[in-house]
Amino acid sequence: MRFDKRIVIGIAFIALIIGIRFSGITDSITLVKIQEQRLQLMAFVDAQYGWAVFAYIVWYVSIVVLALPLAALSTVAGGFLFGVVPATLYAIIGATTGGTLFFLLVRYAFGSAIQDRYANKLQSVDKEMELHGVLYLLAIRFIALIPFFIMNVLIALTRTPVWTFIWTTTVGIIPGTFVFAFAGQQLTTIDSIRDIFSPLVLLAFGLLAALAIVPLLAKKYGWFGLG
Repeated sequence: MRFDKRIVIGIAFIALIIGIRFSGITDSITLVKIQEQRLQLMAFVDAQYGWAVFAYIVWYVSIVVLALPLAALSTVAGGFLFGVVPATLYAIIGATTGGTLFFLLVRYAFGSAIQDRYANKLQSVDKEMELHGVLYLLAIRFIALIPFFIMNVLIALTRTPVWTFIWTTTVGIIPGTFVFAFAGQQLTTIDSIRDIFSPLVLLAFGLLAALAIVPLLAKKYGWFGLG
């Protein structure tokens, strides 16, 4: 019965995410809307800074738990409202907290069942985790080619310890979060989130990806005596 209860919770959670996605709520939260409401938002932050920070973190936790595609936009808005460094900190707290809750829910609902059923297919992933550990997790977080929530699902289905998930997520999302928070300074001049990715920013992400991959390859293939 406990197994059935977990599956029901998992299915209900998936249904909630799908329902919110198709409700049109995310379509109503746009860069243009935030630009239009920026003066009201700034007034609220100035008058109730503590509550504004609390609301921002809760909002960020919510969008991560519900896998809503609003993280980049929220980080940009945070950079405009709170400043680059505070917004980076608040967004990381929200993203890590939300990601951990999502991770735990997926593992609780589906983890053991999927690990048992697809043990052979997941064995290679678990082996990579055992061999390369945190380097593997940090690399996929730094590169960020796979959506955040999909990575949370995949990691939850491995045997990665919760604490390892938490701290590698926190460290791994720092660079990308900082870039989006920094872009918040251009909130009134950009027309799209894509405008953030100038050639210089793309170069920085490329170098970051290289820095993430090189230690992993060095350990895997024994470069510099790390094998």
